[in-house]
Amino acid sequence: MINYIFKRVAQSALVLLVVGFVAFSMFRFMGDPIDNMLGQERTEADVQRLRGELGLDLPFLVQYGRFLSDAVQGDFGVSYRQGRPVSEIIVERLPATLELAAVSATLAISLGIVLGVFTAIRRQGWLANLIMTSSLIGVSLPTFLIGILLIYVFSVNLGWLPSFGRGEVVQIGFWSTGLLTVSGWQALILPAITLGLYQMTLIMRLVRSEMLEVLRQDYIRFARARGLSERIVNFRHALKNTLVPVITVTGLQLGSIIAFAIITESVFQWPGLGLLFINAIQFVDIPVMAAYLMLISVIFVTINLLVDLLYVFIDPRLREGGK
Repeated sequence: MINYIFKRVAQSALVLLVVGFVAFSMFRFMGDPIDNMLGQERTEADVQRLRGELGLDLPFLVQYGRFLSDAVQGDFGVSYRQGRPVSEIIVERLPATLELAAVSATLAISLGIVLGVFTAIRRQGWLANLIMTSSLIGVSLPTFLIGILLIYVFSVNLGWLPSFGRGEVVQIGFWSTGLLTVSGWQALILPAITLGLYQMTLIMRLVRSEMLEVLRQDYIRFARARGLSERIVNFRHALKNTLVPVITVTGLQLGSIIAFAIITESVFQWPGLGLLFINAIQFVDIPVMAAYLMLISVIFVTINLLVDLLYVFIDPRLREGGK
């Protein structure tokens, strides 16, 4: 068991190193940030001076080594565009992205499990068939198109909800939250639905498929033969075994929610990390882009590591294999 945990942690660290190296390598082909930082009146001496101050005249491996050593200490350098520490900018934008991801994940997991169980138990009913048919919308349509349709219906035509921004926020220490204001919740509804709809339909279909498979098992028939009520059979025996394989996929989807937030934030002009990354690409702000990708990679890998460890504790067969 300890060997398995150590192996998974080592694999996660290796993934982060590879992601950082690939991302840092790609940034070399996105243009020269000096062109955006200096005006047309620049001289060659100005270019060489700024290049030396930013460390861009050093070999690539030296630059990457510096980036990793500083990143471990929470120092991602200075933004080429804003002239401020990148860590300070990340701290400002991180609450917006995490709140959006948390609400979207809660929506996706709760509704996905409930609707998945319902459509499995009532699979012959008209409402279950309607839900399964409607779920094709969340699977088929791209995220940005769903966001545009929601804006058109609820913001443009009905005028019920705002189409962009985060609304009024409350500052609690370094954390800015919109969950304590009415306008903050109103601004959060459409982006959260847009971001969580695909994940919800995926989880719902997975839970339904696993639930139907479990309901056909012999021990379920035996439980019914003992005279147990349908509620006990469905929720105590079937659902418990259904959620075991769902945990892994759900963990992957939680990481995807954070990764896909970049599209949703662009559509709704949500002031989070995704929108920050889009703006950084336009201005070739390499420190911001590198910090964003490393942060997203850390979150994604950490979630998957926790899910793998949780899966081992839930399934005794994996514990035996881990030994």
